[in-house]
Amino acid sequence: MRNPCTVFGLSAFLLAVALWYSTLGLLQRQVQNAIHTDAQTLEEHYEIGGLTSLESAIHDRLTSSSDPDGIYLLVDSNGNILIGNLDQWPVGLSEENVWYELPVRRQGVSSIALLKVTPLPDGMKLLVGRDVRARLQLRNVLRAGLIWAVSLMIALGILGAVLIRSLFQRTIRNISITTMAIARGDISRRVAVTGLGDEFDELALTINEMLERISRLMDGVRQVSNAIAHDLRTPVTRARARLEDAALHASTKEEMEAAIDRAIQDLDGIVAVFQALLRISEIEAGSRRAAFAPFDLAPVLADIDELYSAVAEEKGLSLHTAIQQPLPVVGDRELIQQAVVNLLDNALKFSGPETQVSLTARLADDVVQITVADRGPGIAEKDRSRATERFFRAEAARNTAGSGLGLALVAAVTQLHNGTLSLQDNEPGLRAVICLPARTFNN
Repeated sequence: MRNPCTVFGLSAFLLAVALWYSTLGLLQRQVQNAIHTDAQTLEEHYEIGGLTSLESAIHDRLTSSSDPDGIYLLVDSNGNILIGNLDQWPVGLSEENVWYELPVRRQGVSSIALLKVTPLPDGMKLLVGRDVRARLQLRNVLRAGLIWAVSLMIALGILGAVLIRSLFQRTIRNISITTMAIARGDISRRVAVTGLGDEFDELALTINEMLERISRLMDGVRQVSNAIAHDLRTPVTRARARLEDAALHASTKEEMEAAIDRAIQDLDGIVAVFQALLRISEIEAGSRRAAFAPFDLAPVLADIDELYSAVAEEKGLSLHTAIQQPLPVVGDRELIQQAVVNLLDNALKFSGPETQVSLTARLADDVVQITVADRGPGIAEKDRSRATERFFRAEAARNTAGSGLGLALVAAVTQLHNGTLSLQDNEPGLRAVICLPARTFNN
């Protein structure tokens, strides 16, 4: 904080000094111009009318009240005063056509004058000047004002620097205490907010939002770790038990191969879970944005409809489809296709026999809306906020095959494409709605 205050103070001081000298310089030039013009005019009087005309002109100036600060003195070659309002020739005034600022006595009164000597023929000298006491008084007033202004500026600058420094120290101390507590493991600590709504509050809110996100991510990591340990323990244990049982009791080659095949299926399921986790992490990291390109989503959905109509028919279900054309989007074709497929898989998996699953897609207000609805058990309202968490399974899905990663992948794909995923009640069943920007994407 010191350097900005120093720079500001120095700049303000230099500006004040520059204004002071500019003002005095302007006044000085105005007085010099007036003296120079007056001297030239008197010279012309001498050239035209001689000494008599010059003395008359000086007399007129001395008796006139238009310029009470005027100083005139005309001396001959011997230094004798011919006419003027000075008591004597000023001491120290020796050179001609040079500006002097000297003390003088004018009609018995001491003063300060700005003077210039103009030589005339026959050794005469004409002294023209102005009384500058008023200018000196003005200079003193300006100097005093400058000193007071600089003093006040320094005082306010020091006070402002102390206040700002104190404010910064308090804010930084607050952040430091919070981060130290978090480093010791207290992830619940947050930076205090003053409630003033200033930049420091904005910083505190930003840091708190970051800490909230870190906390959620850490909770997610713990939940994922617990879910992995819980969900993978059963297939791993089952595969081990089958292999161990086959090793102890298999009497034929066919029994051994059957046990190995079942164990491989269990292990394939575990591999599929890890692949899904890696895919979700890759999507959330944004690394798939490099594959973004504009394309029409309608033909992609038509291909999905053709494939899943047969799947639904095999399960005794009907798939109703209404796809508007075209559906222009910018994104990763494969990921959007995978998200819609996941929704259809869930809808077909949880739908009862002889019910209908619907897939609709339309363009409205520069948004492509994809809806998958079923007539299954749905998701309770209290569970919908957690339905997109990894490995989360509602009560209705506890006894259904799956890893609990399908909606998590759909949410990750939607977020990657700057879209939204909403889960709604279909009365009965679930309606999942994906909204994607049409032909727009912000990096």
